[in-house]
Amino acid sequence: MAQGQVPVQAQGVNGGANPQFVTSLYVGDLEANVNETHLYDLFNQVGQVVSVRVCRDLTTHRSLGYGYVNYSNPQDAARALDMLNFTPLNGSPIRIMYSHRDPSVRKSGAGNIFIKNLDKAIDHKGLHDTFSAFGNILSCKVATDFSGQSKGYGFVQFDNEESAQKAVEKLNGMLLNDKQVYVGPFLRKQERENANDKTRFNNVFVKNLSEAITEDELKKIFGEFGTITSAVLMRDGDGKTKCFGFVNFENADDAARAVEALNGKKFDDKEWYVGKAQKKSERETELKLRFEQSMKEAADKFQGANLYIKNLDDSISDDKLKELFSSFGTITSCKVMRDPNGISRGSGFVAFSTPDEASRALMEMNGKMVVSKPLYVALAQRKEDRRARLQAQFSQMRPVTMTPSVAPRMPLYPPGGPGLGQQIFYGQAPPAIIPPQPGFGYQQQLVPGMRPGGAPMPNFFVPMVQQGQQGQRPGGRRAGAAQQSQQPMH
Repeated sequence: MAQGQVPVQAQGVNGGANPQFVTSLYVGDLEANVNETHLYDLFNQVGQVVSVRVCRDLTTHRSLGYGYVNYSNPQDAARALDMLNFTPLNGSPIRIMYSHRDPSVRKSGAGNIFIKNLDKAIDHKGLHDTFSAFGNILSCKVATDFSGQSKGYGFVQFDNEESAQKAVEKLNGMLLNDKQVYVGPFLRKQERENANDKTRFNNVFVKNLSEAITEDELKKIFGEFGTITSAVLMRDGDGKTKCFGFVNFENADDAARAVEALNGKKFDDKEWYVGKAQKKSERETELKLRFEQSMKEAADKFQGANLYIKNLDDSISDDKLKELFSSFGTITSCKVMRDPNGISRGSGFVAFSTPDEASRALMEMNGKMVVSKPLYVALAQRKEDRRARLQAQFSQMRPVTMTPSVAPRMPLYPPGGPGLGQQIFYGQAPPAIIPPQPGFGYQQQLVPGMRPGGAPMPNFFVPMVQQGQQGQRPGGRRAGAAQQSQQPMH
């Protein structure tokens, strides 16, 4: 098809690339069970689909959560993008955008903006609808946690810088769902760090100095960048240099230029470190923030790659646990949890280098017998995530009032009894009538067919099962509730 026939919107989105690009759509946020048939049936309603593909893990063949749909002409692709974006498929809204075979288009960062302080109710579609008024959107995404809950920030990439700038100017500081949002240009990590380092300062710290350098030489080197008010070399009690010092400039811009020019430069075969001088409290705060950030990034990076294992035999050691799971991929850490006396708690953690490796291990090892005990394996979960999930569950719980129909003078066994469900016991009155008594005690006057002073009663009662209920032995094990697929991370 000739280039001139491609719609203007498609041309803008793809930057004038070959028309075949605008016939291909990327489909993300796919529910795990969505397959090629589901995609074909949905997208073929809009136009003639040439091919569909759900991308899968090469080993497990599990869906990676995204796929591609190809049309024969760009008009159908544009219509599908307009009509089907954020349509629920298997209960999960899908996210559609044009497929860019050239990664430089999406990696350039051009037209990309960052939005934070978003209300948790704003999803991909809500964000898209808000920003689409400013231009053609290449991609739009709200960051979510493992459970699909919004993290309160997101990204929108326009097909040009002008649209992005308009969105920043109009929406930064505006209220969305009664929350004031920040909207600004997206900065890569290195760019953010560089921006943070540009805080104005006058005092410069320099280390890794030669033992032979003097304060006069230090003044001469730094004096090329501006007026110096002081220069000090730090020395020990014997007057020997500690190989670091401080230079104070009269002007903050001069200090910044000195740092930029001299940091990493070699003098007397020594590579200098030159940076902003910090108070001890500032340095400790910065180190703490860097540590917390690195921990968060590591946790985010390996989210889904850490497994929680329980029901371990007491004989399983760290090395044995690693041996059991090593065939599934590269293990970055492995630990059996123990009490203060070194006795195994029967649980542990195994962290893989990628979520795919962890997924394979989970599928193969969950329920596997190891030293006569079946393992329970699940994705590990951070404490704050677990707490948030439990709070969400409890907030949805409502007390349920049950009024079962029972025969006269046959009260129900108290709820929560030892594995007996809703069975009826002769001689057992409701808790409101009879206070709790140890064992299986009884009140003779409430036992049908017996009077006080009669023959001795056996020290148990036989449950009467209502019609339609399945019987169960007293004291039997309760049916195990479905175990959670997510487990705590310690």
